[in-house]
Amino acid sequence: MVMAVQQSICMNKNSKKFVAMSAIVAAFGGLLFGFDTAVIAGTTSALSKLFDLNAGSLGLTVSIALWGTIIGAMFAGLLGDKIGRRDSLKIMGFLFLVSALGCAFAWDWYSLVFFRFIGGLGVGGASVLAPMYISEIAPAQYRGRLVGLFQFNIVFGILVAYFSNYLIGLLNSGDLEWRIKFGIEALPALIFCTLLFTIPYSPRWLIKNGRYDEAKKVLSLIDKNNAESEYEEMVKSIEIDNNNKKAVLFCKKYSFPIFLAVSIAMFNQFSGINALLYYLNDIFAMAGFNKVSSDLQSVLIGGTNLLFTILAMSVIDKIGRKNLLLTGAIGTSLCLFGVAAIFLLNSYENLLIWLLVGYIAFFAFSQGAVIWVYISEVFPNIVRAKGQSLGSLTHWLMCAIISWSFPVMAETTGGYTFVFFGLMTVIQFFVVLFVYPETKNITLEELQKQLSEKKFNKFTDNELQPDNI
Repeated sequence: MVMAVQQSICMNKNSKKFVAMSAIVAAFGGLLFGFDTAVIAGTTSALSKLFDLNAGSLGLTVSIALWGTIIGAMFAGLLGDKIGRRDSLKIMGFLFLVSALGCAFAWDWYSLVFFRFIGGLGVGGASVLAPMYISEIAPAQYRGRLVGLFQFNIVFGILVAYFSNYLIGLLNSGDLEWRIKFGIEALPALIFCTLLFTIPYSPRWLIKNGRYDEAKKVLSLIDKNNAESEYEEMVKSIEIDNNNKKAVLFCKKYSFPIFLAVSIAMFNQFSGINALLYYLNDIFAMAGFNKVSSDLQSVLIGGTNLLFTILAMSVIDKIGRKNLLLTGAIGTSLCLFGVAAIFLLNSYENLLIWLLVGYIAFFAFSQGAVIWVYISEVFPNIVRAKGQSLGSLTHWLMCAIISWSFPVMAETTGGYTFVFFGLMTVIQFFVVLFVYPETKNITLEELQKQLSEKKFNKFTDNELQPDNI
């Protein structure tokens, strides 16, 4: 994967290596993000039996990490502005480590819930800080692919979690099984914390904090030939923002970026993706699959997720963010309506796995690859951290609500839950088609100028114009 990224960047050899490795290290937080959110799917049955959980308490057990994620996303932007994106990621890595070990050695249901909450803080923080860091060190023409590394690592972490659950399940370790599944995350968390000491601060954060010489050094490592012009553009942009005194996110001039970030985050979750990932084994059980079969089917889902994320990353800077979203909305809606039909008709259960594979393929190729890239792009430098936090907060708030309520919804309404998810993706298609602009191949500073000129209620031109890069 490192070689693929390096070959795609048309700079000198040292710059390619520097940018690629910095992006990959930051994106490693996505692996922990994905693992932490998906590992619960292989433990729900054991936890329900051990702690005598009903549908409501099971939903709380799964979603409690997401409530932690909301708080993590809420304050990560402030922390990132205060001590830097890189150092803030170190704190997130430590939280992942504590959560993994705490869940593995949990002595009762309350301690398990507490340490799942701690892990959620790490997930929320990483979802804000890692894409923001990568977007601020990436050249404009490759920003989609580089920020996309974060999503790649999320789905890779999901696949690792599913495959780990499957292998651990084969060990027949009895009451220790769920503890091992949670505890194994401590190893990648420790690796992440260590690797973060090898990457630089964001040059835009350095300039914003008056550390100009350090920023110049980082920019010369990113692209020596254009370092001076990039530096001057960043300084000018940040000085203009600083002249505006206090950075207030919720004001009229940022209304359109706010709408873009909030809406893409909401549609991402209203597609049902996290309900499916968290309760995948339970969904298969509802259709009559046994435990080992469900674990194996989950690996297939995770592999599909990874494959189509890689495919999306390879074309996101060519096809663009908007076209990917439109394609995915059509495919996911059709698959969701098919899943709904299976449960409403109580037949054709053998098609469930293929509809879910199709769903995850279309999702990974569209929303999965685009969301973190898009949110990291649409806000100006001065409010980017706050805007990233808002987008992530919206994403995780919707995720927590849906994940908490899904067991009860599935128990009471059955297939109609998937009808709702399908209808949401249909609505998303038309919103993206008529409102969303394309942001590929445009520097963050140029995006700031163009988006600030757009009025949300008068927005008719969906194609922003790239500057000369």
